[in-house]
Amino acid sequence: MSGKAMVHPTSLIEEGVQIGAGSRIWCFCHLQVGAVVGENCVLGQNVNLAPGVKIGNDVKIQNNVSIYEGVELEDGVFCGPSCVFTNDLTPRSEYPKEKKAYRPTRVRRGATIGANATVLCGCTIGRWAMVAAGAVVTRNLPDHALAIGNPARHRGWVCRCGKKLGKDLYCPVCRRQYRLAQEGLREEKA
Repeated sequence: MSGKAMVHPTSLIEEGVQIGAGSRIWCFCHLQVGAVVGENCVLGQNVNLAPGVKIGNDVKIQNNVSIYEGVELEDGVFCGPSCVFTNDLTPRSEYPKEKKAYRPTRVRRGATIGANATVLCGCTIGRWAMVAAGAVVTRNLPDHALAIGNPARHRGWVCRCGKKLGKDLYCPVCRRQYRLAQEGLREEKA
């Protein structure tokens, strides 16, 4: 564990876990063997990180979230309370699969997953995308996408600052201008 991280005494931190400087791990968390937490992260109450999970810098994971093997959170990701990640599309108690059968899930830089949203394994959520509370993500989402519903559908675009964008793809709050690109939206350089 790196220096100057805060870990609540009720949390269980297994061998080989790395926690970056400035990170705060609150009560009743469980960080399993080989999990890596970047710098300046916040893990709320009752967060579970499976073995080998990698969490980037400046990530906020709210209460009651489990991050399973095969899920990767890049820098600046926000996970709302009780959001759900999966790593197996066809689980069976009596027929467990080997780790190599898990389908990877990637949440790209700055993306937000709303409270009680579910992200099925094998999906990539693009940079700065926003998944609404309660949505169920069943497919990849492009950069800056706003996804709503069950199943989640692309219903608009959001700025890096979180403001929903109009048809002109201009943010009146932070004055960023975007244009459509293959990966979703791309910010225009001033």
